[in-house]
Amino acid sequence: MKTYIVGNWKMNFTIGESSIYLHKLLKRIKPAKGMQVVIAPSPIALQPLSLQIDRKKMKLSAQNCCGKDFGAYTGETAIAQLRGIVDYCIVGHSERRYVFGETDNMIKEKVAACVRNNITPILCIGETESEKTFGETADVLKDQIETGLADVSAEDFKKVIIAYEPVWAISSVKGAKLASPDDIAASIKTIRGFLEKTYGKDAKDIPVLFGGSVNPDNAGAYLTIPGVNGLLIGGASLIADQFNDIIDVAKRVMS
Repeated sequence: MKTYIVGNWKMNFTIGESSIYLHKLLKRIKPAKGMQVVIAPSPIALQPLSLQIDRKKMKLSAQNCCGKDFGAYTGETAIAQLRGIVDYCIVGHSERRYVFGETDNMIKEKVAACVRNNITPILCIGETESEKTFGETADVLKDQIETGLADVSAEDFKKVIIAYEPVWAISSVKGAKLASPDDIAASIKTIRGFLEKTYGKDAKDIPVLFGGSVNPDNAGAYLTIPGVNGLLIGGASLIADQFNDIIDVAKRVMS
């Protein structure tokens, strides 16, 4: 299975800055067999960067999409409109869930829309600090996976990537705490166990990523956790040296 290194730029960089930064990354990053590098720029930069990117080195992802293919949805972007521009789409990021109030049903629609439009959804799941404190992590993860994949057929479930990103460990969250490998390992085991129970032995083919204050210093420890197939990176993906260092760490872990 591939190792995925996904950089989520969130709401940063103008179009010009995005182009300059991508140029810098393309000069530095060398493709590695068995690794897929993905960047998720802001929506306004996706189309121009799609003309600049070297898809042998990295692929583009949207940060969000609408669950409808077309219609009267002012301000939304249909996943169908992103065909030919992106290969991936982040769905259900905690900022979409908890800042913008996206429900599990909305996220379910987005996952299904991605799959039917041949764009790989990166389904984000993760518990809040309160849910963790009250021992609800396993139930939350199972519910988010079950609902998120509810409209994906048994034939298509392997077209989805799962990203475990505990809300309490995201650097942009006030009071964020660094997730320990033991914390992550327990949650990954829960995720893998639920996927296997639901989909059988083929569940091993679903990539599971980890995200949450990932940087060059902790990336290696996270990538060696059993069941982790890559990283979803926020702040460190905005700094070329750090993003490249994480990629180099992943190469060493893979070797």
